This record gives sequence, structure tokens and C-alpha cells, in this order.
Amino acid sequence: MAERVERIGLGLILGAVGVVIFGGTLPFTRLAVAGLDPWFITFGRAAIAGCLAALVLLATRRRLPDAASLRTLALVSLCLVAGFPAFSALAMTRVEASHGGVVLGILPLVTAVFAIRVADERPAPLFWLAAIAGAAIVTGFALRGGTGAIGLGELWLVGTIFSGALGYAVSGVLARRMPGWEVISWALVMALPIALPVTILLWPADAAMVPASSWWGFAYVTLLSQYLAFFAWNAGLAMGSVSRVSQVQLLQIFVTLIIAGYLNNEHIDGVTWLVAALVVVIVRVASRARMARA
Repeated sequence: MAERVERIGLGLILGAVGVVIFGGTLPFTRLAVAGLDPWFITFGRAAIAGCLAALVLLATRRRLPDAASLRTLALVSLCLVAGFPAFSALAMTRVEASHGGVVLGILPLVTAVFAIRVADERPAPLFWLAAIAGAAIVTGFALRGGTGAIGLGELWLVGTIFSGALGYAVSGVLARRMPGWEVISWALVMALPIALPVTILLWPADAAMVPASSWWGFAYVTLLSQYLAFFAWNAGLAMGSVSRVSQVQLLQIFVTLIIAGYLNNEHIDGVTWLVAALVVVIVRVASRARMARA
């Protein structure tokens, strides 16, 4: 019994480590796009993380997945290696990281919707009410203080949410047959034939003139957000159970706000904190409703 409690505790700690790393993705991406082209960031993080993933797969002597898994991995690669990084980098050229962090707060909710389709579940009506409420609150926040219309930055954030949600849901299906870290590793390796040459092509001609902070931001999203964070997160899910550890992800929105305020010198007003708290409550309600019906 004591051993099981320790295992769950360690799983929660590892899950929290993953959440903290993921929470820094938007603030560090905003640092990176201040001096680097968003497309270079997208392909560069895929290329470098892909080379690291290839070394890990070779060192652990993992077998090539079967044809069906490779087709699913191609979709994961399209969503998490191409779509999510590209949309988030483009969004950070238009909006602040704190703004993006609140909008992306409904990512677990949208992921649950995709997972429902994959698993052919029938959630309780409360889940759908929470989903609609979450979408309404986030849309209102996106329109707050603007011209009454959704800007290009918000549209990029929508792309970030949907690519991330679909990628996570499909990854969850594959994780039933192989470890989560192996899923992201193969997804990265599959992107290498395109990511590597494009990275070389887009490499900054005046790399020495790029601010050091942008390179640090690029290094963070490449090594941590794109790859190593999945090791801690997936290990935590395996040790502490998905239902327990996944709830730690509700803290990610606050981690993003704190890091954005410190790293990007962004002013986080009371309304932003309030909306963040509401989003967390709604995602929590939806999660409980879905699990109860399942």
C-alpha cells in the first residue's frame, strides 16, 4: 500500500514537472519570435528535436511501428510537430503570451471532445453545457478590449487549440500500444525529411545579430516543449493514473500567466486572472461529467 502511494505521489510530481514546462511554451515562444522567423522556429524545433528523438530510438533499439501505427503517427506528426508549433509561433507575433495562455486554457476540454469521438463515448449533457460555456467565456475574453472582431492572432490560437487537441487525442490511442515518449519520438522522426532541409534553408543569415533571448526561447521550445516535457508528463500519467495526473494540467494556465508576467513583462490584470479561474472550473466540471458518464 505504501509503495502504491509513493508511486502515485511520484506520478503527480512528474506530471507537475510536465505542466510547468508546457506552461512556459507560449512565453518562451514569444521571446523566440521577437528575433526569429516563426517558420524557422516551427521547422527548427522539429528538426533538432527530431535528431534527438532518432538518437533515443536508436539507443533503445525500438522497432519500427507497424503500417497502421505509422499512419496514425503521421497524423500526430502533422498536428503536434507541424500544426501546434506553427500556429502558436504565428499567434505569438500578434498577441501576448498571457492572452494566449487564457485562450489555450480550454485545450483540455477540446481534447476531451476529440477523445470522445475517438472512443465513441456518450458524455452527460453537463459536459456539453460546460463545453459551450467554456467556448463562450474564451470568445468573450478574446474580444475584450478589441474592435469587437476576432483578430488574426486569435485565429492562429484557434488553430493551435484544434491541432493540439487532435494530436493529443490521437496520441492517446497510440499510447495504448506503445509508451507515450515513443509516440512523440516517432512523430518527430517522421517529420525529419521535411523539417531538416527547410531548417537549413531558413537558417538566419545574420544569426549573430539575433538577440540571445530569442535563441534561449528557441532552445526552450525545441528541447523542452517539443520533446523532453513529454517524458515527464507521460511517465507521470503512467505512474499516477491518467484520471489523477491529468487534473494537474488545470494549473497550466496559471503557470503561463506567471511566467509571461515575469519573462515577457506582461501586465496581468484582475479580469485575466478571473477568466483563467473560470476556465479552470469549467474544464474541471466537464472532466468530472465526462468521467462519470464513461
